[in-house]
Amino acid sequence: MSGITVNELYKTYKGSAEPTLKGLTFQFEKGKIAGLLGPNGAGKTTTISILCGIVKSDTGEVFIHGLKQDAAHREAIKRLIGIVPQQIALYPQLSAVENLTYFGNLYGFKGKALQQKIMYYLELFGLEASAHKEIHKYSGGMKRRANIIAAILHDPQLLVLDEPTAGVDVQSRSMILQFLRDYNRQGASILYTSHLLEEAQSLCEEVVIMDAGKMIVHGHPLTLIREHATCNNLEDVFLHFTGHAVRD
Repeated sequence: MSGITVNELYKTYKGSAEPTLKGLTFQFEKGKIAGLLGPNGAGKTTTISILCGIVKSDTGEVFIHGLKQDAAHREAIKRLIGIVPQQIALYPQLSAVENLTYFGNLYGFKGKALQQKIMYYLELFGLEASAHKEIHKYSGGMKRRANIIAAILHDPQLLVLDEPTAGVDVQSRSMILQFLRDYNRQGASILYTSHLLEEAQSLCEEVVIMDAGKMIVHGHPLTLIREHATCNNLEDVFLHFTGHAVRD
C-alpha cells in the first residue's frame, strides 16, 4: 500500500523566473524509511512543505496514506504527520518541558498522561537531566533531539524530517538514527532528507534522487549501486545523476 504518492507537482514561487518543481512524480510504500535526496536547490524542502500542507502546489496531487492532501482532508493528514523541520522549531527562552507541554496541548493532550509521555521521551533521548533547562542553553545535538520529540508526541504514522542530523555530534546522530529505526519498526513510515549520503545509504529502504524539480532516479540504495558498475556507494550514484558541479 502506498504511503506517499506525488503526481505531477508543479510549483513556481512569486517573483521566480524558474519553477521550483517541474512535474515531480514518485511513490513511497507505507511502513518504509524513505529518503528524498538531491543537491541544493533541487526542490526537496518545497516538496516536503507541499506534502505536509504548508505550501500549495500550482498543479498536481499528493496522497498521504490514501488521503488526498486538500482542504477536505487537511486536518486528518495533520494528525497523521509529524514534522521535524531543518530549523529548530522550539521557543528558546522556554525549557524543554515547557516547550513540549505547549506542543502537546496543541495536539489536544493534557495533564498527567502528557507529562509522563514527555518525561519518557526526554529520558529516551538522554535529555532528562536538562528537562527544565531553557532551550537556548542546549547544545546543537540536544536541540535536534528535543525538536524530534516535539513532532512525535501525537504518535504520528508518518514522520517527516528535513536534515535531522545536520551539524550534530556523533553521539546525537547515532541516537537519532537508532530512534528512527526503532520508530519505523513500530509501524510508522519515515520520510527523510539529508546531504549525508552514507547515512542515507545505511538508513533508507528506498530513495528518490531529484534535481531541478524533477525525479531523476528511484530505488533501493544497494540496487542503484549494483545497477551502475562505476558506483561503489550511494554518493557515487548521486554524483552520477546530478553531476560534480558545485550548487549554490
